Amino acid sequence: MARITFVQPDGSEDVVSIDGGTSVMLAAVRNGISGIDAECGGCLDCATCHVYIGESHSGVLAPPQPDELELLSSVAASRKPTSRLSCQLKLPPSITALTVHIPGAQS
Repeated sequence: MARITFVQPDGSEDVVSIDGGTSVMLAAVRNGISGIDAECGGCLDCATCHVYIGESHSGVLAPPQPDELELLSSVAASRKPTSRLSCQLKLPPSITALTVHIPGAQS
């Protein structure tokens, strides 16, 4: 199991545990984390699960694929180099903890 810390725009934090193979988006939805709308349910169709990952993890996680990059171009909040769609983030076994920052707007 890995631990994910969700940081809200106001700085408050929620920490949840995630099983291997579970997306960060699904962990957020299952645990009632606000700010992850996930309107399409993880089908890579809406960009309402946008998060910012820590720079230290950007090289360890699988890079975004073309479809994710295309959707990231239409996110409501500012796009940053660390922007990802949480439906596409699954933690490899080498990562036991991840911090993601939730932007102030999803749609």
